[in-house]
Amino acid sequence: MRTYIYIDGFNFYYGAVKGTPYKWLDFKALLTKILRPNHAILCIKYFTALVSDTPQDPTKSIRQKTFIRALQAHIPELEVFYGHFLSHEVIAPLANPSPGKRSVKIIKTEEKGSDVNLAVHLLNDAWLDRYDCAVVISNDSDLSEAMGLVKQHHGKLIGLITPGDKWTSKQLKIHADFVRYVRPGALQKSQLPSPIPGTSLYKPSSW
Repeated sequence: MRTYIYIDGFNFYYGAVKGTPYKWLDFKALLTKILRPNHAILCIKYFTALVSDTPQDPTKSIRQKTFIRALQAHIPELEVFYGHFLSHEVIAPLANPSPGKRSVKIIKTEEKGSDVNLAVHLLNDAWLDRYDCAVVISNDSDLSEAMGLVKQHHGKLIGLITPGDKWTSKQLKIHADFVRYVRPGALQKSQLPSPIPGTSLYKPSSW
């Protein structure tokens, strides 16, 4: 079965690997453990945005770029598509307001573009008949409409893999032919080699 994979990078990170020792992840190895043997993985599309360093974490961007380069070097089926971050000032209500002070101005940073890019690729690849089954790795309900259109107009199978092993978005689940979860045991068994063979790319020491 021709299978395309669509990974919401930040949704995956915060749902499955943040705070774990499993960030040096081989996505193809993980998927072969989660999916059935009849899935021929033709393409893995990874949607993310480049992070910036902070005073608290001055090597954040280096770690991310090293990981992306490692994925590209080790998994020939993988393609990377970038969104961006947008920061702006907003006024947010205080959880414990005091007399005369009910809100505070903060800088809010949001990742933009990845969910839209994923939805467009999911639909476009269906129109071009590139897959029999699309597997979406996300728990972002904003992807529900794109999944529904693929089912309604193209009759493709849709798989949903939830980052982590907790709740799954009901809006996504109604369009999925099957649902799987990313569990810690599978993450542990699906780590990239360090170094990546034929390269000088090593797992970041803090990971």
